[in-house]
Amino acid sequence: MNDGAALGALDIGTNSIHLVVARPVGEHGFEVLTREKESVRLGHGGGDMKLLDADAIDRGVACLRRMARIAESFGASVRAVATSATREASNAGELIARARDEAGVDIEVISGLEEARLIHLGVLQAVPAGDRRLLVIDIGGGSTEVLIGQRGDTLAARSFKVGAVRYTNRYFPGGAVTAESIRRCRNDIVGVVSHFLPEIARHGFEMAVVSSGTAETIAKMVNAAEGGSDLVTYNCFEFTYAQLDAVVDALTSRPTARERAGIKGLDAGRADIIVAGAVILQTLAQRFGIERFVFSEAALREGVLVDSVARVSEFAAGSSRHLRDVARRGVATLMERCDDDPAHSEHVATLALALFDELAPLHSLPATARDHLEAGALLANVGLVISHSKHHLHSYYVIRHSELPGFTDAEIETVALVARYHRKSGPKGSHVGYGAMGDEARRTVRVLAGILRIAIGLDRSHDQRVERVTVGDDGDELTIEVHARDDVDLEVHAASQRAALLGDELGRTVRFVQLQTLTSVPG
Repeated sequence: MNDGAALGALDIGTNSIHLVVARPVGEHGFEVLTREKESVRLGHGGGDMKLLDADAIDRGVACLRRMARIAESFGASVRAVATSATREASNAGELIARARDEAGVDIEVISGLEEARLIHLGVLQAVPAGDRRLLVIDIGGGSTEVLIGQRGDTLAARSFKVGAVRYTNRYFPGGAVTAESIRRCRNDIVGVVSHFLPEIARHGFEMAVVSSGTAETIAKMVNAAEGGSDLVTYNCFEFTYAQLDAVVDALTSRPTARERAGIKGLDAGRADIIVAGAVILQTLAQRFGIERFVFSEAALREGVLVDSVARVSEFAAGSSRHLRDVARRGVATLMERCDDDPAHSEHVATLALALFDELAPLHSLPATARDHLEAGALLANVGLVISHSKHHLHSYYVIRHSELPGFTDAEIETVALVARYHRKSGPKGSHVGYGAMGDEARRTVRVLAGILRIAIGLDRSHDQRVERVTVGDDGDELTIEVHARDDVDLEVHAASQRAALLGDELGRTVRFVQLQTLTSVPG
């Protein structure tokens, strides 16, 4: 991805698929070249998001083909992320495989917390927040993301399985509304979202920002009810709780989607799902004490653009922190919670990164692989929180099922596998996760796991006596020079025992040489 080149972001949601194509401008801005949106309804008829219907997958793939052609017409590289409907469906693999094979689109399935983080990044591109503490709410088709943030940092975030399509399916099938179904819907929402009340009390907020199609529709309805003419953009449009209340009353007083379709400001295509979306927002406002909302036109897809640029150009628009800082904080939090010897893991990570850098001409892996190695090294022992026996397998499970903001689902899989292979048997095609990877991703896992095994051996005594490593290569043999402040016979023996995976992958025998250091040399 080159600076200044067009970028495309695809948001594959439960209700709609959105595309935005933009060109980075300056250090923090984007020039939007085109926006496209199609209502695909991936989450309809799926048994509360447990299964994607065959016709929904067909609609999704056809839409992605069209979107990919549009992006291609601008010469844009595309990053596609999928949210609630895809991450929950047991047959999501079919959509992912067909999108890749038939539309040329590689889908990243992101977690709810990663979705919230990206939405926050997007909102910061559209709403001038300054130093104010934000409460960001995005009501999607399958889930609602809630985040408290300030100056680009996330203070608290949750993803709730509360969405306009999900709750329409559950309480208002076909868009039909009754007083009883509204009551049951509200009670359900209260039971789910009240878990965030302690975070609201702890952090507070100064501005409530709401994004998504539901929010934009409410903004349009408020504007129309006030007698305003339709606006070119509703970005930064403000409305009060009282105005939201009036919109909900207008919607729920009409029991069918057909009757609601005539309300000013309401797109007829959203008349069936808008009641659920509006009731969700109204209930959140009641529970969280929100008196006024600001609508953000930017959301997940803009956040994906910012995030994509940050991965390459070392900045995140609207934030003073680089993406990798976000990822490292998440990794550090998990390590500190689960690892009883973090000093060992941190030293192993330092040695592993030094080996990665020294071996760069041989392995030719991208810089992102270095981040995955660091994370895998820091988290290799988190499985000990479950049991010492087979803790490498437990580490895989803990990492794979943890929220790690800043990493995609595929990256979390890589990190988990690198940690899983830090000991015992090497990678096999029959192993879960690894067996589903492509050849390039498999090689990355093997190289990183091979490096990590050696680094772990070099701190066998857990006392950080190996201070640094250097590597020589004569074409047949790798010589790893171990610079130490004390006897390291045990460390060299352990590393030698663990060197086969890396040696086989790089086509070299591996030899270790001990070098005594009189004074400590920074790693």
